[in-house]
Amino acid sequence: MTLRLILMRHAKSGWDDPLLTDHARPLNPRGYASATAMGHWLRQQGYVPQQALVSDARRTQETFAGLETGLTTDLRPDLYHASSDRMLRALQDGTAPCLLMIGHNPGIADFAARLLHHSPAHRRFHDYPTCATLVADFNVADWGNVRFGTGTPVDFAIPREVLGGQAGI
Repeated sequence: MTLRLILMRHAKSGWDDPLLTDHARPLNPRGYASATAMGHWLRQQGYVPQQALVSDARRTQETFAGLETGLTTDLRPDLYHASSDRMLRALQDGTAPCLLMIGHNPGIADFAARLLHHSPAHRRFHDYPTCATLVADFNVADWGNVRFGTGTPVDFAIPREVLGGQAGI
């Protein structure tokens, strides 16, 4: 059996209000546009998540809402600025064949790189810019069996390319 992960960094957030905590920062207008564009891209490519694990930070929740998946989300405080090891443990809790996870850098870039047995050729993969999205497949029957180095990259896209029409690995 093949399980599919859609791994996304939150969209661009605002720093306009110095009174807000990092956890409470909202998306800025560019972030809202990016989340919407990435939601369209996911649907156009046929990448349809059946479960969502999302950091409980405001910007990750707003990114998820902008994707318009129609899913309810499993808000995960443990994904807020999580390490790659913590993200793997969260992923191993997954139950659906196609799972969306939304988190933060620097952990998400490290997590993406460690999950795959080879990196996509995309020039922005290693810095994982805001709203960057990896689609990876795992030949396992259960998320609990996923280990680092076992994923196969299927696609990788960033909003700038999606908005400009040049997405993909």
